[in-house]
Amino acid sequence: MTEPDLPLWEIVQAYHPVARGFHALFAEVGLTPTQFGVLAVLRDEEGTGHASTQAELARQVLLRPQSTGELVTTLVARGLVTREGPGGRGRPTALRLTDAGRRVLDDALPRVHAYNEPSAIGLTAAEAATLASLLRRVRAAVDGPRSEG
Repeated sequence: MTEPDLPLWEIVQAYHPVARGFHALFAEVGLTPTQFGVLAVLRDEEGTGHASTQAELARQVLLRPQSTGELVTTLVARGLVTREGPGGRGRPTALRLTDAGRRVLDDALPRVHAYNEPSAIGLTAAEAATLASLLRRVRAAVDGPRSEG
């Protein structure tokens, strides 16, 4: 009798070596994967007239709002992100990428693209596009509507 395929378990097994690669890649530019995610989200917002609050950022990078506070504080202290607005308990502040944050992101992005290159992961371009599409569908189905906080 043949064992059934376990696609979600395959995702878990693939996660570990992929995550190690990303950790090493981001360490080269002084970031963590989550810090990269925050900088990328803030860069995507540039020119839209919108700046994320800490709570919005938490939703976009799939973190708990409490975890995002320390992360943002670190990025602000490093001069990669700025907070705009009065702030304080219960008062949202807009977060924006600084020139230094943009430079770090510009250094990281070519590395991220190279790491995701289809040939680097043993796939053709069409297979890589299919895999990415399928993984987005799986993530949406498994995650479902995210609850606040």
